[in-house]
Amino acid sequence: MVANPSTAPGFRLAIRSLQSVGLSDAAFLALCQANRDLRFERTAEGDVVVMSPTGSETGRRSLSIAAQLYAWAQRDGDGIAFDSSTGFALPNGAVRSPDAAWVLRERYTTPSGPERSGFAPVCPNFVVELRSPTDARGPLEAKLAEYMANGARLGWLIDPETRQVSVFRPGREIEILGAPGRITGDPELRGLVVELGEVWETPG
Repeated sequence: MVANPSTAPGFRLAIRSLQSVGLSDAAFLALCQANRDLRFERTAEGDVVVMSPTGSETGRRSLSIAAQLYAWAQRDGDGIAFDSSTGFALPNGAVRSPDAAWVLRERYTTPSGPERSGFAPVCPNFVVELRSPTDARGPLEAKLAEYMANGARLGWLIDPETRQVSVFRPGREIEILGAPGRITGDPELRGLVVELGEVWETPG
């Protein structure tokens, strides 16, 4: 197991170029499963990023977003929603875990069952990244751009600190929304509405 050098929310550690020493996809999956108290991602360059669990406020906000996405997906029926613990193997070789994601059912079921039991080899159609107080915006914006380059059609970067939502679409300028009370997925995800009141506010 990987020793956890910090339990503070927002801890991140980058381990460089593990692909060069033979860390296969199967070995990376085994590493993640053996260290379930940590979150892992792998960059397209083969670097492994180790992250501690999120803080309670970020977790609360993330659940609010994921729950609303799940409820819509159940009503809509065309795709499948995923939470922040899900890893996706992108076409560029990265393995990413967005805070919430949605994949068209026909795209998710195309890989075989054994493939889906690991990191599904598909880029989500829709992704959400929620900025925590310790996150820098630059890396999150780069992740959203990476999703778009690998096949995503819509992405949201939700920033409770600034109360802004950055909307990403492939081949288009980033759209910045200031403190919206709700955000819709139209036209890519018709009928999806996510209320953001619980995201902007802190319980008192």
